[in-house]
Amino acid sequence: MNTIKKLFVTSFLLFSILLSAQSSDSETVIDFGKEKISKAEFKRVYEKNNNGEMVSKSTVDEYLELYINFKLKVLEAEARGLDTNAAFIKELAGYRKQLAQPYMSADEILEDLKREAYERLQIDVRASHVLISVAADASPQDTLAAYKKAQEVKKMLEKGEDFEQVAKAYSDDPSAQVNGGDLGYFTAFYMVYPFESAAYNTEEGGISEIVRSSYGYHVLKVVDKREAVGNVTVEHILVSSDPELSKTADPQGKINEIYRKIKGGENFEDMAAQFSDDTRSASQGGRLPAFGVSRMVPEFEAVAYNLKKPGDISKPFKTQYGWHIIRLIDRQPIGTFEEIESELNSRVEKDSRSNLQEGAVLQKIKKDYGFSENIKELEDFYKALDNTYFEEGWNPKTLSNLDEVLFTIGDKKVNQADFASFLSTNQHKRKAIDLTVLVNRRYNDFKNIELMAYKDSKLDEEYPEFKALMQEYHDGILLFNLTDELVWSKAVTDSAGLIDFYESHKEKYKWNKRADAIVFSALNEKIAEATKALLKAQDSIDVSAVADEINKSSQLNLKYELKKYEKGDNEVIDQVEWVAGISKNIEKDGRVSFAYIKEVLQPMSKTIEDSKGIITSDYQEYLEKKWIAELKENYSYKVDQAVLKSLKNELK
Repeated sequence: MNTIKKLFVTSFLLFSILLSAQSSDSETVIDFGKEKISKAEFKRVYEKNNNGEMVSKSTVDEYLELYINFKLKVLEAEARGLDTNAAFIKELAGYRKQLAQPYMSADEILEDLKREAYERLQIDVRASHVLISVAADASPQDTLAAYKKAQEVKKMLEKGEDFEQVAKAYSDDPSAQVNGGDLGYFTAFYMVYPFESAAYNTEEGGISEIVRSSYGYHVLKVVDKREAVGNVTVEHILVSSDPELSKTADPQGKINEIYRKIKGGENFEDMAAQFSDDTRSASQGGRLPAFGVSRMVPEFEAVAYNLKKPGDISKPFKTQYGWHIIRLIDRQPIGTFEEIESELNSRVEKDSRSNLQEGAVLQKIKKDYGFSENIKELEDFYKALDNTYFEEGWNPKTLSNLDEVLFTIGDKKVNQADFASFLSTNQHKRKAIDLTVLVNRRYNDFKNIELMAYKDSKLDEEYPEFKALMQEYHDGILLFNLTDELVWSKAVTDSAGLIDFYESHKEKYKWNKRADAIVFSALNEKIAEATKALLKAQDSIDVSAVADEINKSSQLNLKYELKKYEKGDNEVIDQVEWVAGISKNIEKDGRVSFAYIKEVLQPMSKTIEDSKGIITSDYQEYLEKKWIAELKENYSYKVDQAVLKSLKNELK
């Protein structure tokens, strides 16, 4: 789902959650035909909506109007069959998967994993490794061969052979040819979980036991362990190595010039604001969000961590992005467990260690619903499968006479035919492997999928709040899709309608008085006067040529901006007299600014292109009001005024 849609659905959920309360009160305040809204239900949601914390207060009548409009739009979406659209069904299923996660987790395992991760975050580990890769579909023979090779490597290292040379000779990690297996410093969550655990469980200077991960077998040497450097906050100035961004052919020369200015007493934040090519941080004086180990490219990280005291400034240095200067603002230790618990929760869920949690969940499902297995019935598949499976040519009809139960979960029996169908669906062209290995792996995957699916099928029945939330997402997505079709996208694509709307409301869209001008920012008064002299000497102003001439001695001498300004658009323009020609000097941000006013433009109508954004927005609002009016004509609903009056009295 795109960002705009996420924002819409999130906002809608806030509203619809407030509309979802249920009541046993039989008095109906709104009757939509197939759905009746009770007085108690409406009272409850109104009071929630007007609690002064979540949203602004509204009267009963205002809220009633919003409620009716919402319900009518959903009814229209369903009448159009939008809830049967394949894309809608797929999107809602994606949301269901997300929303189901909290109900399909093992909380006690999650808590242990979070605590362990937090303890590891207190230590940074530097390790080297040798990887003996194992393909995901490797046969038992190939897997054993890889393990024996890992054993040989481990023996060599324990005898004291040079790790770098062993890594270059034996490691299947391509980077080992460059780094000799050295992975640098890392902390929790930066490596696959088995690898991370081996690194933290091996003493400094020691060789680990052989570790199996999804990549194969690893042998680690822990080079160093240090107290976590934590997070640092820095300001930086970037002169990009991309001339399109830096506007210079000599980025190193420019960064050195900036560095000399800073060392000479110029304010770092001002220099960042004026000259950094990192536009996102420049407006904040070059300030970056706090970061920890392995978050930045190594060169940047090394320089940042080597700055000792707040205020320390690095010499210019180069990364793949260009040339930098860093100023240290602060060092922050890892927060308390409570402070970062939410982040830990999210990272554990996304990390490979979550497999431990999944295993615990599967065991809990078996225990909660009852599970029995007839593993012997799997033997038929060892005989029935052949190498045609690896060419997508295996026919499950070879098992059509088999219908024995493989396992039972709760009240559901899963038989051999179900597994045969799964095997057929999941066959694809691949390298042939041992058929027993294949069947066992596929069966394990199939069993786990069926167990999780059974739990998922019980969520609506066991958790009313989950069922209600799914209904809210159902309505929210429908509402977005239909509003997009009839209002938002239509306003963008209906060019004829937009033009007609603009012509009917043309007086609303006008420019105020404007100055067509160039605003200059000079290093000092001398540079400002030299710039003015060049401007006066030209018959036709070539601002680029003027800037090139002034900046010959330094790229920091002159900056400029040219556009049409209204009052309030620019501080310099606001302070000078609006007459054609060169203005007085204005002191701003430690520099000397002035304007060259080419022309003063009187108020005039905007073209549709001048203000297409706001015109389109107004057209969308017009379309929505028109749509709501049509809905109220096409759908019948009744508000019981007596019940509504009683409700208003209770809400006074």
